[in-house]
Amino acid sequence: MRASWYIYLLLICRLTAAGEPRLEFALGVLEELRGVNTAQDHFEKARLADPLALPLVQRAVKQQLQIDDRAGAVRLLQELATARPDELKIQLLYVDFLIQQGASDALAMKMAREVLETALKSHPADPQVIGRLYQIYQTINRSGLATALLTRLAATDPESALLYASLTRSAMDADEATKRARLDDHYSLAMAANPQLAALARDASEYFRNSARPEKAIEILEQHAAAAPSSLELRTRLGILYFTAKQDAKGEETLNAVLQINPNEALAHQALAKFYRSHNNPELARLHAGERLKIKGGSATDFLKLADEWLAAEDPKAARILLEKAVYEQPENWELYQKLAIATRRDPATRGQAARIFREAELVKPADAIAGPEFLLESAEAFFAEGQSKTGEERLRNAINAFPAEAKKETAVALRRLALLWETQNRNAGGARALRQRADGLDP
Repeated sequence: MRASWYIYLLLICRLTAAGEPRLEFALGVLEELRGVNTAQDHFEKARLADPLALPLVQRAVKQQLQIDDRAGAVRLLQELATARPDELKIQLLYVDFLIQQGASDALAMKMAREVLETALKSHPADPQVIGRLYQIYQTINRSGLATALLTRLAATDPESALLYASLTRSAMDADEATKRARLDDHYSLAMAANPQLAALARDASEYFRNSARPEKAIEILEQHAAAAPSSLELRTRLGILYFTAKQDAKGEETLNAVLQINPNEALAHQALAKFYRSHNNPELARLHAGERLKIKGGSATDFLKLADEWLAAEDPKAARILLEKAVYEQPENWELYQKLAIATRRDPATRGQAARIFREAELVKPADAIAGPEFLLESAEAFFAEGQSKTGEERLRNAINAFPAEAKKETAVALRRLALLWETQNRNAGGARALRQRADGLDP
């Protein structure tokens, strides 16, 4: 059925294509889909019937480059540019091709320069023309002409302001006050006319920040935030700049406002976590650091460090939720699984599931890895809770043996726990007494 449809279309196209560029093009597409090697002949017929059609010329140029006929490709675009002199898009396409294909060819660069100089007469302030011509003038050591081009750029046009900055900033010395003042004016005027444009606001604020004027950088972002309240990325940058400028209340307010709109703005969480940590508010620091890890992820070390903070703060639920995210992303990580099992047992809401998590953790344990005493002790309690006394006792004994010599307090707790187990089960009374005596000897 599909083959019949192709044949039908081909017959219709062949009967009506002569002198019709659209039909020749359609016939070429159909034959190209079928893998017929005469497809290019139809594309060329279409171009000859309509030599000013940009898509047809571009396809022909591509074909010429494939057969390594660069001169033929240049000629095709030259003919198109000559026939459509008032269309800037066509002129720039031709120029870019000359620059790309003939960067080391003096004749190609001369042709590109002449096209741009002609275009400049009818588009005297166009940043796309000026940017390309500026680079050519610099390449041929005509810096005076290049500098003169910059005066044509409209200060209130955002694209022109960004171009002016990119062309002058790298060549600007610290003591070139006049040039710096002109660049300041370009940014300020462009922002006054277009405060809602994020690209302009970002570039302008970075320029002022990097030139040691944070107050001006803040002013730029304040303008932008007022004009575009939904621009959360730059509002976040504004909050961070407030912190840098020691305007802590504004920074905190701005970043929290961002998170009210989008709780998944990771950079805002990161900035607030750093701020609260440096201002002795570990609870809020942990909260935002955890949100940032949930959104962006992180290394196993990042997750383990924050989970330990939550556990030390006696909030095992927060540690568990964080570690569930970590294990989901890194399911083969033995250290993460150990910590998740511990947090699961300590969280009253999930304590009944702990034994299963301990078993899952042991399944990913590398052959040469050694379980730590904390993991063994917590797993013992999980198995005791399930009524698996023998398994729990084995873990408890292993935990006692795993504690380092300096962990006297922890070892004493484990010894007393084993003694209590024996006493509760009415067995090995002498051994239980010995364990308690040993524990007493470890007390300070």
